[in-house]
Amino acid sequence: MSSSAKKRWTLALVGAFVASLAMEAPRAARAAETEGDPELRAREAFAAGHYEEAIEGYAKLYAKTLHPVYLRNIARCYQKKHDPQSAFDEFQDYLTKTKSGPYKISGEEREEIEGYIKDMRDEQARAAAPVAPLAAPAAPRALPAAPASQPATTLTATAPPPEDSHPIYARWWFWTILGVVAVGTATTILLTSGTSKPACTTILGCE
Repeated sequence: MSSSAKKRWTLALVGAFVASLAMEAPRAARAAETEGDPELRAREAFAAGHYEEAIEGYAKLYAKTLHPVYLRNIARCYQKKHDPQSAFDEFQDYLTKTKSGPYKISGEEREEIEGYIKDMRDEQARAAAPVAPLAAPAAPRALPAAPASQPATTLTATAPPPEDSHPIYARWWFWTILGVVAVGTATTILLTSGTSKPACTTILGCE
C-alpha cells in the first residue's frame, strides 16, 4: 500500500472515532443531567411506563418541596396502573391542596381532574360488578318410561276327571237296577197269566 493510501485510511479511522465521540457526548451529558435531576428521571420513568419508579420519584419530590403538582403526577401514575382507589385518593388530595392559596388551579384544570376522578369511579364500579354466571346446560330430556310389563298369565290346564277303570258290570248300582227291572218284569208276567183263559185243547173247538 502506498504512503498516500495509508494516510487516507488513517484519516478515515480518526474521523470515525471523532464522530462517535461527538454522538456519545450528548448522551453522556443527558445521562449526567438525568442523574442530577430527580424530576427528569421521574418523567422519563413515567414516559417509559415504569410507573412504580415514577411514583417513587414523584413522592420524593413532593416530600422535598410539598408542591401539590407532584400529587397530581402520582395520581396519574396510579391511573395508568389501573389502581382506581389510589388514583382517586391522590386526585382528591391534589384538589384539596389546590383549592386556594398559592397553588390554586384554574377551573378548567379542576374539571379535568374531576373527569379523571369520574373515570376512576366508573372503573371501580366495573370491577365490583358481579360477573353473570354462565347458563347451565339444559338437562337432557328424559325419555318416557316404558310401560310396566304385564305379568304373564299362567294358563292352568284343567285335567279331565279321571276315568273309572272298572267296567260297568262290576258296579254295584248296575246289578241293583238290573234286579229291580227283573222283579218288575216277573211280576207283570204273573199278573197277566192269572187273568187269561185256558187254551182250548179239543179238536172241535172250544165254545
